[in-house]
Amino acid sequence: MTQIEDDIETLLEEMTLHEKAAQLAGTYVGTMDETRTVDDAEEMVREHGIGFVTPFGYGASPHRDSARVVEIANELQRVAREETRLGIPILIPVDAIHGHAYVEDTTVFPHNMAIAAARDRGLAEQVGTVTATEVAATGSSLTYGPTCDVARDPRWGRTFETFGESPYLTGELASAKARGIHDAPVDVAAMAKHFPAYGEPERGEDASPVDKSVSSLYRDFLPPFERVLSEGVEGVMPSYNSINGEPSHGSHYWLSEVLRDELGFEGYVASDWNGINMLHQNHGVAENQKGSVERSFTAGVDVHSLGEVGHIDHLVSLVESGAVDESAVDESVRRVLQLKSDLGLFEDPFVDTEASAETLNSDTHRRVALDAAQKSMTLLKNDGDCLPFDPDIDEVLITGPNADSLVNQVGGWSLKEEHELDGTTVREGIEGFVSAGTTVTYERGSGIDEPDDIDAAVAAARDADGAVVVLGENWYLHEFGPQDVNGPTERFPNRAQLSLPDAQRELLEAVLETGTPTALVLVTGRPLAISWAAEHVDAILQAYYPGAEGGKAVAETLFGEHNPSGKLPISVPRSEGQLPVRHNYLPHPYPIGPDEHLPSYDPLFAFGHGLSYTGFEYRDLSVANETLREDSSVRVSVTLANTGGRAGEEVVQLFGGRDYSSVVTPVEELVGFQRVALDEGEETTVEFEVSADVFDVVHPDGTSRFEAGAISLRCESLETSLVAVNGD
Repeated sequence: MTQIEDDIETLLEEMTLHEKAAQLAGTYVGTMDETRTVDDAEEMVREHGIGFVTPFGYGASPHRDSARVVEIANELQRVAREETRLGIPILIPVDAIHGHAYVEDTTVFPHNMAIAAARDRGLAEQVGTVTATEVAATGSSLTYGPTCDVARDPRWGRTFETFGESPYLTGELASAKARGIHDAPVDVAAMAKHFPAYGEPERGEDASPVDKSVSSLYRDFLPPFERVLSEGVEGVMPSYNSINGEPSHGSHYWLSEVLRDELGFEGYVASDWNGINMLHQNHGVAENQKGSVERSFTAGVDVHSLGEVGHIDHLVSLVESGAVDESAVDESVRRVLQLKSDLGLFEDPFVDTEASAETLNSDTHRRVALDAAQKSMTLLKNDGDCLPFDPDIDEVLITGPNADSLVNQVGGWSLKEEHELDGTTVREGIEGFVSAGTTVTYERGSGIDEPDDIDAAVAAARDADGAVVVLGENWYLHEFGPQDVNGPTERFPNRAQLSLPDAQRELLEAVLETGTPTALVLVTGRPLAISWAAEHVDAILQAYYPGAEGGKAVAETLFGEHNPSGKLPISVPRSEGQLPVRHNYLPHPYPIGPDEHLPSYDPLFAFGHGLSYTGFEYRDLSVANETLREDSSVRVSVTLANTGGRAGEEVVQLFGGRDYSSVVTPVEELVGFQRVALDEGEETTVEFEVSADVFDVVHPDGTSRFEAGAISLRCESLETSLVAVNGD
């Protein structure tokens, strides 16, 4: 036993049952069902020794000024260290989904969907490092992330928080972000969420049931968690929903048998906010709060994030009645104390205010955010080389509800008042980029779903030499709320509609009718079904939620300073009725013949699609070995040449799938990707080392096996194959 472990055991022996239970409960500061102040939190720490406090870092928190949040963190730690019997520091977790975006003066990155479009592991690591650095600078020591959810229903309001529809892509980027958090020059823990399956809820409704086969759960949802657990994440958060009738927060199977026994996770499990109380309040699998505490704790949840004093009292009562063994409580407390020790909180939990101010939103951090936004820009269409526009263009119109709204541009899990944000809107980005002789006219033209002065926008379009129409979605989170920042009349986005609202569609149509060359920019958290626009608009740029620096990235892309290189991380449907639509669907028969059958996968824009201002040619896709054995790998190579007229970056994507197997497997999956930069006329050989277990076959009971059989590989339109063999 090490000295630290010995110290923890000594501390554990000194603790009363109440003090132990308190280490497994948390609270927050803000307004939800009732108001909780900093004084309230201090009292819970002082009087009960509560172990976790979230005093800032989420939407309902009133404390957002960076200097003030440091003061709050330091004061809470002082109370914990100096005014409790044992002096155990608190742990302060935060929702830093795309940077520490709920605190002012911080770096706000593009959301994960955009990071996934960039297909850059190194970039994802940088985002993790900057996020951890700024989180620590405000006194927090754990970030609720990375998100490991696979988005398999784009109607879902949390789609933008994910890395898209591919389990492989999600796992690679979530693990890269976790590495970045751990590589930061500070001690910050990471928490993988939302285990085990959250991204395909019924009806696309947040937290609604996920009823899937065991094979689908192991094939489509668990791989990103397995990948990120290999990076040593310290925490795991269950999902709100039920899985095949069993709520994640109350599932011994998922949290103990699978997460701990099968996957080998040794860290701590924390409830997602109010997830434990939902067991009796919503799922109806417990009679009351005490029953929910018992079920969640015995299932494997260590910490009740919003448990407060009620959780402490219930857990103490459950131990005293014999329903819960105190040794199990000891084990959970041991995990918490070990984490606090590993994070250095026993040594020094305090933050220097001056150092914090120098760290937050530094020029270096903002450059990473700009790089992320640039690399995520995804050019969906560019007929007739409409883009890039000439920076010396005489007159350009900027219009649309997202053209000059930083709130909408940064998206949810961010500050939601314009005056609290520091960044560049698309309008400001264009105004700052074009030449001094260019006239830039701005007319909003439309709200998110309400008309504005469309006539003024049309009049300006007639006089302009180019028009930029910036449409899409507004600020939201979870089930498209809270919508208070958008006014009482806003009714979009919602899970029943993936098409543009009438007001935005009318603005776009009216601008196009003027005949002015027009580029559509989409600022949105989900893929929108824009079939009419795809048919009629010459240029479409998917900007996702590009963060605080997104306006610069959009402007630089539209006017040719930056060559777009993003690739769609999620398929874009033609309509809501086409769902589900994803590249890794399962094959099936065609009872009346394939010629009469509508295509199984026919999206408006496919997963992996993304254009460039230059041209790339793929040649000579080949494998080093024609056979593949279990526990080995295969080297795949392809030649890439820049055949266009300018330098550019291309994301080379490798897809693979089994031609036959003992059970049905996806037609193909993304199995590799690399971002490559090439000058005009340059070419290179891109190599992938693909592990054999990528092609393991998941059986109905969830077990994976390596099977013999033919495997097909595809890179763009090139195809090759190899054969998996068993034995020698």
